[in-house]
Amino acid sequence: MSGTETMDDKQQYLNTLGEQAKAASYAMASLTASQKRDLLRAIAAKLTDKRAQIVAANQQDVAKARENGLNDAMIDRLLLDESRLSGVIADIENVVALADPIGSELESQLLDNGLRLSRRRVPLGVLGVIYEARPNVTVDIAVLALKTGNAVILRGGKETLASNLALSEAIREAISEQGLPSDAVQLIQDPDRALVSGLLKLDKYVDMIVPRGGQNLQRLCAEQATIPVILGGIGICHLYVDSEVDQLKAIEVIANAKVQRPTVCNALDTVLVHQSIAQTFLPKLYAHLSALGVSFHACDQAEAIGKDAGTVTHQASDETFGTEWLSLNLGVRVVDDMDMAIAHIRRFSSGHSEGILSDNIHATARFINEVDAAAVYVNASTRFTDGGQFGLGAEVAVSTQKLHARGPMGLEALTTYKWIGVGDYTARG
Repeated sequence: MSGTETMDDKQQYLNTLGEQAKAASYAMASLTASQKRDLLRAIAAKLTDKRAQIVAANQQDVAKARENGLNDAMIDRLLLDESRLSGVIADIENVVALADPIGSELESQLLDNGLRLSRRRVPLGVLGVIYEARPNVTVDIAVLALKTGNAVILRGGKETLASNLALSEAIREAISEQGLPSDAVQLIQDPDRALVSGLLKLDKYVDMIVPRGGQNLQRLCAEQATIPVILGGIGICHLYVDSEVDQLKAIEVIANAKVQRPTVCNALDTVLVHQSIAQTFLPKLYAHLSALGVSFHACDQAEAIGKDAGTVTHQASDETFGTEWLSLNLGVRVVDDMDMAIAHIRRFSSGHSEGILSDNIHATARFINEVDAAAVYVNASTRFTDGGQFGLGAEVAVSTQKLHARGPMGLEALTTYKWIGVGDYTARG
């Protein structure tokens, strides 16, 4: 689109995308598992062939982002260099190797009325996915959608438009060369935010909306969509350090959760420390993480311990404890006991990933039972909440809601089911 169109023009543009996606979805739904494997491998090969063009397009996006004053965290999110692109392409083979859920039977039974009744997995149809920054999402979503026989309409952020265009064009070319409709994957190429609102109301064609972005995008989708929406992607994540813990091992886990890749939704935001070990544990934690560039936002008691240990901290508040940092900042709070830790998590958690570090099996069992989140960990980093790490292949999103899908959304989350009733010319009595 040229940018001079009226809203009617923009709506017609969306309607055309929807019509094309719906038609393509019928063709994709009938593909065999073997055909889908061939298609995904063709996409991997095409992305490899077009590697130079894709990286060059991403460099344009990165340069423009720097000109526009985006911070280092945002630039890291949109970066797709040779190494990251190689990882994205390698992940396609992981999805190829996964069992195809389409056509599988969830259950089957012979009823007293004579019907053989079963539930069979089928594609959802057309997905609408709205995402910000990360261009790898373009490939992840397309591959998972196609593996499950769906079509998809993608709307990436304006800051990665060149990257997404290069990626989607390569994917569409591979689909076409397999004799399939390239409109199974379509990218909204106009950055106008009005098109997001239009997509959210395209219920004649789109079966599910998945927003991958910040709280404002999530809220916009929840309020405006006339299509079912999978909410998630916001991670205010905690680790609770219990009184009975291997302190050195706990520090290593905390460092991994915070520092390995701080700009992602499963990175750690707040550490809660049992008061009985705070005096010995926090100085070691501060020293280790300070050397890795972490800044601390501490409660009064944690701040006093930091001062005695020679560590400068910032004053924590309800606002900081409710912040998804996406950077090298960490909230620190000393809690009286597990009751206080769980109360803190219930107040500030986004329901993404929570964990306990403890050698007490009774404490860990209670934490698992009482903490409500998509993923709950015992003596492990929150960074594991990821489709690849969970063995799902690439993920579409991490859902923090409870209906249809929860946690990393892999193949099965992109399916629904139909009831199949088989009789012998059976009439209802």
